[in-house]
Amino acid sequence: MTTIKILALTLGVTAFLHAQNGSPAQRKPLRRNIVPNEISSSVSKENKIQVALLLDTSNSMDGLIDQAKSRLWSIVNTLTTLKYNGKAPQVEIALYEYGNDGIKDENYIRQVTALTQDLDLVSEKLFALKTNGGSEYCGAVIRDASMNLNWDSNEKSMKLIYIAGNEPFNQGKVNYKDVISKAKNKNIYTNTIFCGDRNEGIQSFWQNGAVLGDGKYFNIDSDRKVMYIETPYDIRISECNTKLNDTYIYYGSRGSEYKTKQVIQDRNAEAQSAANAVERTVAKSKKNAYKNDHWDLVDKAEKDKDYISNIRQEELPSELKGKSSTEIQKVVIQKSAEREKIQKEINELSKKRQDYIDTEMKKRGNSDSDDLGKAIEKSVLELAKKNGYSS
Repeated sequence: MTTIKILALTLGVTAFLHAQNGSPAQRKPLRRNIVPNEISSSVSKENKIQVALLLDTSNSMDGLIDQAKSRLWSIVNTLTTLKYNGKAPQVEIALYEYGNDGIKDENYIRQVTALTQDLDLVSEKLFALKTNGGSEYCGAVIRDASMNLNWDSNEKSMKLIYIAGNEPFNQGKVNYKDVISKAKNKNIYTNTIFCGDRNEGIQSFWQNGAVLGDGKYFNIDSDRKVMYIETPYDIRISECNTKLNDTYIYYGSRGSEYKTKQVIQDRNAEAQSAANAVERTVAKSKKNAYKNDHWDLVDKAEKDKDYISNIRQEELPSELKGKSSTEIQKVVIQKSAEREKIQKEINELSKKRQDYIDTEMKKRGNSDSDDLGKAIEKSVLELAKKNGYSS
């Protein structure tokens, strides 16, 4: 039974029992095959996929940060295609920066965001990163991430660290071998991405870090511009994004602020490229990843069916003030039904879009395999299979 049905039965409202949940779908290596008509009903509440991105923000890493901005949403979309026992785990992302002289820490590291489902926050903080010369201490930042983030204790959860940089992996006082081994004992996989020549990364211990962490080692050209393929489906998906945003009803003292941030992050994604904005829209249609119950009344009502009955008038937007809880419920149910319909269309268009991209990539003979996002996507799929996840 969907959350919409639960809400309607609770209030005796039956007129809106026409929306069905569905979920994003199946993935083959390095492509996304979206199967429509499966959304929130298949989201697992038991386990998670948690990813910590540790990015070098020293002077030479402007290209790396740009790639991260360009690939954030495609990485999210890769994570959302994974399932455990047929259910899509919740997705959480954390962000660290290290190697930056502007960080007031003896090891030049900073937790930018904790593990969170607030992906607009992750995007906001990522776009705010600035590079500055410094010393890159990989061991120290891995230690901080593995010890101080709220890693899930469930053995079914998949916990991944991705560290990217271009200086020797063994710099600093913290022994990377010790901290990676301790992380491994907590079932946290450490993956390393060297920004430069593959052999140089091997010689400077980046590969060794991945081997110790049961993860994957990659090298990338961090100065390479991310290449996109435009498709006939991009414009319609962008139109769906506008409609999707209209289904959000903000609440609370900061609700309006968060709603504005949603639009700002849409613009940030679009500033990278139109295709990147499309990837963000696809990510926003995935209920196991893009959750905003801290400011959106539709998501909040799905999480807590009794919340609307007890909501205070001062927490409501102007268009809902003065309405009864039953009237508010009807609006929320209607917006929820609209959202699911839009999500279904986005999923259908996304499948066609990905098929088009795959065909074009074959024609060009170009796998786009040497940028940050593609390195992460490839390793996520390999590690997921190893841990009993399907795609």
